[in-house]
Amino acid sequence: MTIEAHPNGAETPDIEYEDLLGQWSDLEAALGTLLLRPDSVQDFAAKLRLCDQWLQDLVAHDIDAALYLMFQLASTSTVGYSASHALVCATLCHILAQELELPARERDSLVRAAFTMNIGMTALQDELAQQRDPLTPEQQQAIARHPQDSLELLEHLHIVDDLWLDVVAQHHVPLDDKAPLAGLPAQERLNRILGTIDRYAAMISPRKSRVGKSATDSVRAIVGRDDEQRDEVSLTLVRTIGLCPPGTLVRLDNGETALVLRRSDKPNFPMVASLLGGRKEPLDPPLLYHTVRGQPRIQSALAHSAVALELLNHRTLVRLGLYAAQRTHSI
Repeated sequence: MTIEAHPNGAETPDIEYEDLLGQWSDLEAALGTLLLRPDSVQDFAAKLRLCDQWLQDLVAHDIDAALYLMFQLASTSTVGYSASHALVCATLCHILAQELELPARERDSLVRAAFTMNIGMTALQDELAQQRDPLTPEQQQAIARHPQDSLELLEHLHIVDDLWLDVVAQHHVPLDDKAPLAGLPAQERLNRILGTIDRYAAMISPRKSRVGKSATDSVRAIVGRDDEQRDEVSLTLVRTIGLCPPGTLVRLDNGETALVLRRSDKPNFPMVASLLGGRKEPLDPPLLYHTVRGQPRIQSALAHSAVALELLNHRTLVRLGLYAAQRTHSI
């Protein structure tokens, strides 16, 4: 089913989205300052809690818009990679914590560990995102010791949450991913969740040495194709955000190139906005499709580097998705 977009029509939703992308960018910038210069921040723990609350408010406002804008930030820029990666991980950890019904204390420790797991190598992580050359021996050593460096820095910053600290210190320790999450000690449960999210977020984010993978390729890389090999965290991730989450590019089986705007009740049949026609001509305005209703269907996911698109108007696209979703629910 096709719906033509009417961004300036009378039926535009009342919820104001004009500054939503700006809020996500501001949160990323604030987090970047905390991670890059933590010693210069007065009461680091309080400032990080404010970033956490800011994140929760943005997700609560509209989870699909949050996913859309977060994936756009993660997949289209290599500037401030450390802060961008931390924000993606923290956002997905927050969403999965809700889906898995984690206790509030575990949720808080998990999200704050996601924010700060690489704080011991923030400048190096930003540098590596821009680096094309192989790692030097010194860089390899710094990467190997960064969980311990991050732990020691957080202790220096007066973080006293033992669960948060333990997860940061152990976030690269391999764990058995077959055991049920509910039966694990809290630290192992959170490490399992953070480890999966960390790998996924790293795959979708571009660096100078490589382009980011498509969201679908990234999910399949961590989930696997054999049901017996799939772990609980990966399955929950797919069920919650879908193989093609909001903010990712896809090719449709009618030849058009589209951007996923919102999820639907069926995980792999989202609402999309078609941006390029079958001959790669721009579609203005874009066409909205509810893929859950039939043709067209998603043929494959695309990495952002695979599509030459002019700067997208994210505010308009996010509002279009909400408009179409509200119109659908009112029918």
